Amino acid sequence: MSTISEVMDYNKEFVESRRYEKYLTDKFPDKKMVILTCMDTRLVQLLPKALNLRNGDAKIIKNAGAILTQPFGSAMRSILIAIHEMGACEVLVVGHHGCGMTQLDPHSLVEKFKANGISEVVLETLENSGIRMERFLKGFDKVEEGILHSIDMIRRHPLVPRNIPVHGFIIDPETGKLELIMDGYEALEAQK
Repeated sequence: MSTISEVMDYNKEFVESRRYEKYLTDKFPDKKMVILTCMDTRLVQLLPKALNLRNGDAKIIKNAGAILTQPFGSAMRSILIAIHEMGACEVLVVGHHGCGMTQLDPHSLVEKFKANGISEVVLETLENSGIRMERFLKGFDKVEEGILHSIDMIRRHPLVPRNIPVHGFIIDPETGKLELIMDGYEALEAQK
């Protein structure tokens, strides 16, 4: 049986037995927060449990390393929509120990692209169009570095209200223990 067949079979039974009912909520985050976190599979269920979040409590945006690469990219757009359209009043950036973006080697990744059938012509065309793989695929040396980078981009963004606290955390992907890297409330007080 294929993965898609398994998904569809399970989904049919899930809907027919009305197991979705315990997850019913609306689109507005009850705890008025938006979270930028990593796409790491260990965080799928652990992160909401470790933060005491239920379905409907927060907007959660996931990408590789919880890194904002562009001030006007899709992750930042989602944060802005969560704030201005969905009523989020706080932003949490949550990285984790053992992140795959730590010391990611862009050159090695480009070699994997090639091994998976991406041609040199495609890579050269992208480079000639201004897409610098070295920059596009850049990770970070320490997880704190990535978190602080994203916090800084959010705080400095011209469309983020100055009164929005932006917090930073590192989560242990095994235990769920949180380490506070940046207290957004303190940062706001320091700006006064």
